[in-house]
Amino acid sequence: MFRKIAAVTAAGMLALGLASCGSSGSDPSAAAPSAASSSAAGAQGGTIAVITVDLANSYWQAETDTAKTEIEKAGYEATVNAHGADPDKQNQLIDTAISNKVKAIILDPAGADESVAAVQKATDAGIPVFLVNAEIAKQGVAKAQIISNNAQGATIGAEAWVKSMDGKGKYVELFGNPTDNNAQVRSDGYAAVISAYPDLKKAGQETANWDRVQGKEKMEGLLAAHPDLNGVIAGNDEMALGAIEALTDAKKIDKVKVLGFDGNADAVAAVKAGTMVATVLQPIVQGTTNAVAQAVEYLKTGKTGVADEKQSIDCVLITKDNADKYKGPFVLDK
Repeated sequence: MFRKIAAVTAAGMLALGLASCGSSGSDPSAAAPSAASSSAAGAQGGTIAVITVDLANSYWQAETDTAKTEIEKAGYEATVNAHGADPDKQNQLIDTAISNKVKAIILDPAGADESVAAVQKATDAGIPVFLVNAEIAKQGVAKAQIISNNAQGATIGAEAWVKSMDGKGKYVELFGNPTDNNAQVRSDGYAAVISAYPDLKKAGQETANWDRVQGKEKMEGLLAAHPDLNGVIAGNDEMALGAIEALTDAKKIDKVKVLGFDGNADAVAAVKAGTMVATVLQPIVQGTTNAVAQAVEYLKTGKTGVADEKQSIDCVLITKDNADKYKGPFVLDK
């Protein structure tokens, strides 16, 4: 079970309550030393590889920008690449990192099962791997697995969406990438809340792979099949924003309540405009900062400085009530 981390950042992220699943102890985000303060590690120099999913997506761009900044603060060089959720491409990038004898790898994995062998390969080569945003299906291979608390985030998002629907109506779901554990966890979290409302009827579900264009295309098909629907739940903001485009084109945006997940700038703008009920902000900036800090500490001492390999950080709901506190990217002011 994950240890939840109270995410409090100097950059101004909304304070999150400390919670613990089946254990107790100090806050790992506080225990992990700042990358900027690890002068001994910085003196060593070398390169830390950052491998993400999609550099064209604002969420993963924030992840890599944060990683690069923190790595360079610590006195290392950073390389940044993306695997596009393709395990074969991920393997190639891991092979390149091994050939280049990088000091460590910050990885957003291309699938829970699909990434185990790649992480194992780097570990066997003596290169520690620190996962951020998504987990893999095995422990003891990566040095850390730091993710957002997707179940908690889906719960608070679904609760806000159900309230906007007055607990009744016909809705559809846009599902993320099936190889990413986060997609199923969010879907299950939505379902757990919605199942308590028998007057909410699910009319259909389509996979749109976290993508805005696919979200729009799939939403167009769902609208054609169910022209009377009045709700959309989406596994991330990009798919939700694609749905909003389709609904706007069909002149139905004022009749349909849309829920997003991630907390990107476009989604927050949609919340302010009233075309999205809410988005669930993932603390990717804090998670990535923690991953780099733990990598630097490990390179310095041989330990990450935290008790648990698996760590989760609670998400924050953004609605019209607090959208003005969004400082972006993916940071909400106190």
